[in-house]
Amino acid sequence: MAAFLSQKKNKLQNLNLVFLVLLLMSLAACNKKPEGAAPPAGMAMPPMPVSVITVEPTSVPMSIEAVAQTEGASEVEVRPRVGGIILKKMFEEGTPVKAGQVMFQIDPAPYQIALAQVRAQAAGQSARITQTSRESSRLKDLLETQSISQREYDNATSDASISQAGMMQAQANIKEAELNLSYTRVTAPVSGIAGRFQYSEGALVAVGTSLLTTIIQVSPIWVRFSLSETDLASLGGHLDQKHVTEVSLILPDGSEYAQKGKLNFTANQINPSLGTQELRATFENADKKLLPGQFVRARVTTGSHEGVFLVPQTAVSTNDQGTYVFIANEKNEVIRRPVVTGEWKGKDWIILSGLKANDKVIVDNIIKLNMMPPGAPVAPHKLGEPPVMPTAAPTAKPEAKK
Repeated sequence: MAAFLSQKKNKLQNLNLVFLVLLLMSLAACNKKPEGAAPPAGMAMPPMPVSVITVEPTSVPMSIEAVAQTEGASEVEVRPRVGGIILKKMFEEGTPVKAGQVMFQIDPAPYQIALAQVRAQAAGQSARITQTSRESSRLKDLLETQSISQREYDNATSDASISQAGMMQAQANIKEAELNLSYTRVTAPVSGIAGRFQYSEGALVAVGTSLLTTIIQVSPIWVRFSLSETDLASLGGHLDQKHVTEVSLILPDGSEYAQKGKLNFTANQINPSLGTQELRATFENADKKLLPGQFVRARVTTGSHEGVFLVPQTAVSTNDQGTYVFIANEKNEVIRRPVVTGEWKGKDWIILSGLKANDKVIVDNIIKLNMMPPGAPVAPHKLGEPPVMPTAAPTAKPEAKK
């Protein structure tokens, strides 16, 4: 009987222990906070850390960029002045040539023969002059003794004059033949970069019609570009040489060309089909770094913006109401400030109006700020410095009812 009672007592203790464990687990489950639950009463959410920059008014150049293309300052066609067989090409295609450099040799033999012929004709004419002069002198003596008529003497003097004129013609023929012979050596009319040879050695070329090659002058080099009416309005209107202070080039790798350029052409009207003004600038290119046909960017500067602000592009937002930035005020509250933007300068926007000196512009967490109500608290810190993590501040406890 005693053993039975002892066994029953142990079972009751085990049941009590199980019940106690289940009770503790239920209490723990009730006290566990669900994810995303609001903080307990008496505690507020900490302000969101944001990076800010303190803006100051500055001066930036008033400029605009446009896609541009380089072109040779002059492109000269090299054509033969005499016809014949090309015996030899005396330059390397695509390499620099100097003005006066021999580029082609045309067969000179026919022109050497022509020169010899006119020289022989000139020698014969010289003998004719000697003969007529001697005859005129002899007849003059006879005329004085009235041995001949005046007519015979006049004919002799006319023959002498005709011989002199013939000699002048012979000398002109010699110069022409010598010039044609010199033209068999085709020289470069200007300095520049030689193009591709359009024929081959041994080809027959004609006077004036056969294009042998081209020479492009690359120093100086021209850069052609256009600006839209909107771009022109941002610079103060249509451009000319008087209003442009500087023209610079941005190369395809993003670097800036060392030499500055000058406008040498501005269209006097807007292209009606494109709505743009065509412009052209000239740049020194002694090192041949620029080649015709390259795509670059031309930056035109006409003056400077005074009293503007530079703000990172990431800090500027736009919606259907316009462009704006977020400001942290003296109470570390978020304020949305409308602004008027200009053009880009590097990675910054130029803010023309809407900001004032010492404004603290927020530059990160912009998406979260767009979802927060105006006046929400933030914890600003300087851009580039680590944020100070704020702790939740206890709110005032409500007074107990009496």
